[in-house]
Amino acid sequence: MQDRDRPAAPAPIDLGQVAAIIPVRGLERAKTRLGEALDPEERHALVEGLLRRTIEAAVATPGIRAVAVVSPDPEALAVAADAGAVTLPQGGGGLNEGLADGRAWAREMGATALLVIPADLPAIRSGELRRILEAARDRLMTDVAGTASAGIAVTSLVVLVPDRAHEGTNVLLVAPPGAIPFRFGPGSRAAHAAAAARGGAVYLELEGPLALDLDTPDDLLDAEALGLGGPVIGLP
Repeated sequence: MQDRDRPAAPAPIDLGQVAAIIPVRGLERAKTRLGEALDPEERHALVEGLLRRTIEAAVATPGIRAVAVVSPDPEALAVAADAGAVTLPQGGGGLNEGLADGRAWAREMGATALLVIPADLPAIRSGELRRILEAARDRLMTDVAGTASAGIAVTSLVVLVPDRAHEGTNVLLVAPPGAIPFRFGPGSRAAHAAAAARGGAVYLELEGPLALDLDTPDDLLDAEALGLGGPVIGLP
């Protein structure tokens, strides 16, 4: 007879059903810090092009089962729908509140892990996202093997790609979707790492091309120097 008073064993980490969330503030007002290099029409085209590129990369990545865009901007959501993503209208709040809406969607559709991908990474490609998932699986195999003999269950995972200043978070993978609270904003890299430590999560940071985001005119020049776009990031 099963002992109903015995606590259930914690569920192992499962990366078999990854949902991707792409948060977008909006197409018109986005990237105002690029105003010295781009006029409003050029900024609009840049943001839309990056959004489409990000959706395309996520949809093409093996292991990502569903892709959604969360935004308060109807135009951004229309672009997302045209590019093949699920659309999640954001009712209010900032980035973290929008991502909380995305997490609720991911849970409803049975996702076992959640990948947050901001839509301002010029190096975004399916291969880079696949590399993140493969690194996560490799780390899990190592940690599970190392803790099994000690009777310790690995129950959550956080993988983070920091920005070039190692202050922000450019990509975040969490398994399960509610492993840690979202802490995007100034100092988010340290805040996410601290949340992972408090929750006892396996934590992994990855360097690579996705450390470059487009926030300043210098970022545009760096992206072009790396061959990530034409003149002033003429996408695609």
